[in-house]
Amino acid sequence: MTLKAVVLARVSTKEQEDGHSLEAQIANLRLYADRKNLEIIKQYTIIESSTKGERPEFMRMIEFIKTQKERVAVVVDTVDRLQRSFRETPILDGLIQKDMLEVHFVKEANVISKDSNAFQKMAWNMSVMMAQSYTDSLSDNVKRSIRHKVAKGEWSGPAPLGYLNSIDTLTGSKTIILDTERAFLVKKFFEEYATGVYSLAELGRKAKEWGLRSRKNNPVSNQSLHDLIQNPFYYGMMRVKNELHPHKYETLISKELFDTCEAIRTGRGRTQAVNETKYPFILRGLLKCSVSGRMVSCDIKKGKHIYLISRDPANPKKKIWTNEKIVMEQIRNVFKSIQIPEAVLAEITEQLKKTHQSEKDYHQASVKNLTKESELVTKRLDALLDTLLDKSITKDMYDKKHGQLIQRRHEINELLERHHEGDEQFRIAVTTLVTLASKASEIFDRSTTDEKRQLMGYLFSNLELEGQKLRYDLKTPFNLFVDLKDCKEWLPGPDS
Repeated sequence: MTLKAVVLARVSTKEQEDGHSLEAQIANLRLYADRKNLEIIKQYTIIESSTKGERPEFMRMIEFIKTQKERVAVVVDTVDRLQRSFRETPILDGLIQKDMLEVHFVKEANVISKDSNAFQKMAWNMSVMMAQSYTDSLSDNVKRSIRHKVAKGEWSGPAPLGYLNSIDTLTGSKTIILDTERAFLVKKFFEEYATGVYSLAELGRKAKEWGLRSRKNNPVSNQSLHDLIQNPFYYGMMRVKNELHPHKYETLISKELFDTCEAIRTGRGRTQAVNETKYPFILRGLLKCSVSGRMVSCDIKKGKHIYLISRDPANPKKKIWTNEKIVMEQIRNVFKSIQIPEAVLAEITEQLKKTHQSEKDYHQASVKNLTKESELVTKRLDALLDTLLDKSITKDMYDKKHGQLIQRRHEINELLERHHEGDEQFRIAVTTLVTLASKASEIFDRSTTDEKRQLMGYLFSNLELEGQKLRYDLKTPFNLFVDLKDCKEWLPGPDS
């Protein structure tokens, strides 16, 4: 009986459509379907991210599969074309277990069906984890880039009212300058509010009379003015995730003026100190009390005996002190239970090589497109200079277009750097996963306190203490690696 099939090709954005070649994916999938005698009844070419939003096209494919009266095969080039996180796994696995679906990953040479063995399922999960690792690495690079900018006093978003985003013509880097048309009006707004005579609503009406307008030349809303009067950027500090950091740009008002306005707005002043633990407890912030739901606190006695403080399951009003050694021994036993037979480890390594090739293709396609665009920007900059020398455009027109092109080249360079870093971190993640999966206990025992905390975060989810008993879940795919030494089901057969 011929099995019906749906083929799926995906790229994450319109800009990547050519780079990752939807047409090439479809051609490869159709050849595979012919070889496997699959009858293609539907074709999906999707341009959407697999990690952001609701994935409407993916869900339409799922709904179509549910309407079929017999099992359907989804044929996809690689795992990362179908998913880059475990978010879709319950949906897919639910249909697979009902025998409504089987998934064919062409380049990984893996078919997931109701009858798949543990190794095939593990290979699927490992590929998903590696795809997510690459995406997470890019995300981490963005976060690091933001932290780096903050450390240098640079603001990443739109400039506040009274300032303008600009490009330094000497360095080509982004900067923020005072808006000469609005800066003095914003300063006047603070000064008038500091008198205590006007409410924000009243002062908002006066600001309209002064001619204070947005950069789009619209009247400034009361909400925008309410945000403006609370924005520390104007006296030299930028708020990033509710923390204040100094910025390097020109200030518009003094801190004293800002504080005066804030005191009038709130009627009081208040600061909060951050408490930090002096001793580097291994389990600090990692372990919850299963009774209270709060984080287990740590205490040290006589400078060497560490205790974990939680609530007694038999009497929730009573605190109990558990020696840290008791819990750490349980954690060590979990690390000891992670064992992979050599034969299975070899198969895992081979699977990761296939997954890495898929990520490498994605990386190279993205870099190729960005490099091509960078070259085009350079050509446009050269042509723009020739146009100015020929006096075909004015100096003002040149400066405006030159600034736009320089800004785009700066953005492209940042994206290229993130992709190169993400590719390297992906390789590190693959190496770490294989090493940890094969030598988990040995690595844990010789690690420092900070490294142990990182390893526990990598391995555990929902880590709780119930009395002196450790309760936990293991993250995928480590939950598949427990006590495999004697498990014959994992040993790959001749058709694996």
